[in-house]
Amino acid sequence: MANVARALGRNKAIDDALRNHRWEELRSILVELHPSDIADVIIDAPAEDEGIIFRFLPRRLAAQVFAYLPLQQQEGLISSLSGEDLQHVAEQISDDDRTRLFEELPAEVTRKLIGALSPEELQHARRLLGYPEKTAGRYMTPEYVSIRPAMTAAEALEHIRRTGRGKETLNVVYIVDDDGRLVEDVRLGSLVLAEPAQHVSEIRDPALVSLHASQSLDDVLAAFEKYDRIALPVTDDDGNMLGIITVDDVLDIAEARNTRDIQKLGGSEALDAPYLSVGFWTMVRKRGGWLSALFLGEMLTATAMSYFENEIAKAVVLALFVPLIISSGGNSGSQATSLIIRSLALQELKLRDWFRVFRRELFSGLALGVVLGTIGFFRIVLWQHLHFTNYGAHYLLVAMTVGGSLIGVVTFGSTSGSMLPFILRRFGFDPATSSAPFVATLVDVTGLLIYFSVAAIILRGTLL
Repeated sequence: MANVARALGRNKAIDDALRNHRWEELRSILVELHPSDIADVIIDAPAEDEGIIFRFLPRRLAAQVFAYLPLQQQEGLISSLSGEDLQHVAEQISDDDRTRLFEELPAEVTRKLIGALSPEELQHARRLLGYPEKTAGRYMTPEYVSIRPAMTAAEALEHIRRTGRGKETLNVVYIVDDDGRLVEDVRLGSLVLAEPAQHVSEIRDPALVSLHASQSLDDVLAAFEKYDRIALPVTDDDGNMLGIITVDDVLDIAEARNTRDIQKLGGSEALDAPYLSVGFWTMVRKRGGWLSALFLGEMLTATAMSYFENEIAKAVVLALFVPLIISSGGNSGSQATSLIIRSLALQELKLRDWFRVFRRELFSGLALGVVLGTIGFFRIVLWQHLHFTNYGAHYLLVAMTVGGSLIGVVTFGSTSGSMLPFILRRFGFDPATSSAPFVATLVDVTGLLIYFSVAAIILRGTLL
């Protein structure tokens, strides 16, 4: 509550300074805030005040704040800034953030941003953009600190003091030889604690881990997770040091990846942009394709229902439980597929584990089916005895049909839902595309077949 109260008071003070044109007071309030808090102020401010607030920030702080803003605000500020202001912001943004901006902004805005770069910065940007999309090269920054193998710890620390300002991180420094090849990395803490006369190449530190510029983002995420580093160096085929990827970039990659997977699990194409930034027809296209496919799949349910038309006509009571049966199977399948997709993403499961998963889900599905089948059986019996619903003279057989069908449908839903992600991964597709609605549609049709097949066996000679 105290933080909320402080934020409200701060926003009121900023608003008062803006309304009364007390610019020095506005500047003094802003410079005391964290860049992400200033970004929140700009996001919440009216559109006409965004540029005013941004222009009163010191140039270096403005670049930091810019990196925290959503794409929509970044685009608006780029369009409104003067050439000189834009140049200072563009040159202060880290190379990796600038590269992502080039990829995401509209072409005319990107051209304006590129035009504001100095020749040296433009060369850096073009080099980064030369790497394929979704590779380590696109997310690295050349802003790192390097030292030579022959340096002593004292010389290295002095070199860092001279050259370290404005670098992406100082927690790790990189030992690079005269030919530009990466030799080793060393943590700043180890460097500080080393004897002043000790050569940096002799400092004991964890073994070197590096990324190749062409490695995929999946490889990048896996490396950071496995080695628990805050930064990793990026090299070329010859081992030359190209740049580094820091943990904040990895968090952005993971967030974007998880967002796409969640959107796919919901039964649509990934939006690849903030919700409000996606155009109306783009939204319709990304959601309409999957909805149409699911609709066509659900039409098979109507086909299955028509196939059992005679059975339904003889025992109308069976139709009462169709939604119960197919929804239970769809729910169990959706549970299974969601659990397996996440486990595959976290590398808790490999393709070779498919049989272990199948066996586990088979028995889990049977157990869950028995639980639901028992509930369904006693629900029908209880409702009959309490006279809530009259299921006819053969209500016990109807209850057995529903209970037995639930066992079969839930078991099939669990096993098929767990196997589908493995099948897609085996053929090189993203397992997230086996979305919960897709699995539910698959199980709906099969659930009807199981239900009426069980009914034909149990109710033969009575209702059927």
